[in-house]
Amino acid sequence: MLLKLTILPGDGIGPEVTDEAVRVLESVTDIFGHQLEVARKPVGGAALAASNDPLPDDTLLCCLASQAVLLGAVGGPAFDHVPAAKRPEAGLLRLRRELGVFANLRPAVCFPALVDASPLRAEIVHRTDIVIVRELLGGIYFGQPRSTEGPAGYRVAIDTMRYAEDEIERIARVAFELARRRRRKVTSVDKANVLDSSRLWREVVNRVAGSYPDVKLSHTYVDSAAMALVARPAEFDVMLTENMFGDILSDQAGGVVGSLGMLASASIGGKVGLYEPVHGSAPDIAGRGIANPLGGILSIALLLRHSFRLEAEARSIESAVNAVLNEGCRTADLARYGQPTLTTSEMGKKVSQAVKQHAPAVA
Repeated sequence: MLLKLTILPGDGIGPEVTDEAVRVLESVTDIFGHQLEVARKPVGGAALAASNDPLPDDTLLCCLASQAVLLGAVGGPAFDHVPAAKRPEAGLLRLRRELGVFANLRPAVCFPALVDASPLRAEIVHRTDIVIVRELLGGIYFGQPRSTEGPAGYRVAIDTMRYAEDEIERIARVAFELARRRRRKVTSVDKANVLDSSRLWREVVNRVAGSYPDVKLSHTYVDSAAMALVARPAEFDVMLTENMFGDILSDQAGGVVGSLGMLASASIGGKVGLYEPVHGSAPDIAGRGIANPLGGILSIALLLRHSFRLEAEARSIESAVNAVLNEGCRTADLARYGQPTLTTSEMGKKVSQAVKQHAPAVA
């Protein structure tokens, strides 16, 4: 199979993390006999610096012409002075909208070898395996009107939380379909005791649940969900959330399982899938070789699974990551005090080698 990808290295640690993800992908395609065609394009702050546009037309057209997109990260304090419409994050939001990726899947898995990396007690975090299904193209990040008006000292800022029934229904169906392939439990997160949009959310989710009698549905308020996520994370299976709630809870889930650097994501449902680690650009550690590339590498597994339906190839990466962690390999964010650490590239090489060792048996 020909795998035609666009790579968007982005800002901060994005380039070094995507380099290692591509390294692992090259190992997989070599072992399983696929062809890989990769185009690298600028996005975010890197694109802004080069062309005064966080999402240049050439980058967008290349993404739309590919079969999948891998993104590193965008943004950083250096761009805080830039007008909102030109900020790196604006380019990312536009990219999501142009690709039509309305469903963001964010797995949070506690690998057995990383139980001691979690700030929670081992018996609490053990066996945590959650997928947060986040609606990605609606809610307060896209709702209108939005504005900041008035003279200095008296300004008023407005953001609008907006959801239509069809937007809620389509993301709910993604969650229920996913739950059918897992442990058949969906927890829908809202704030229905306060927000009209959440009351509509809950009503529509209940209606969709009628088509999935084999899946158990429960509802929880977002503040209660945040507490439960640290008190009993292993009880969750699929968490269904609107855009902002999912953004917040998935970062919290990263802390629960040991590091935000472990979290991958898949944005699907549109023309072309967009895959990216959940961590940000982390400019404070960029170029130091200490970033954890495993979130980016695990994003490649999601890319193979969802954009190409290559399950054996995806599992070979996940097995390789598990194997190197079991060997005691750690980047700085995962290491206990005094434990040896690997650089970003060393960890990428370890996973690439492990893929070569384990993949033939999987294939």
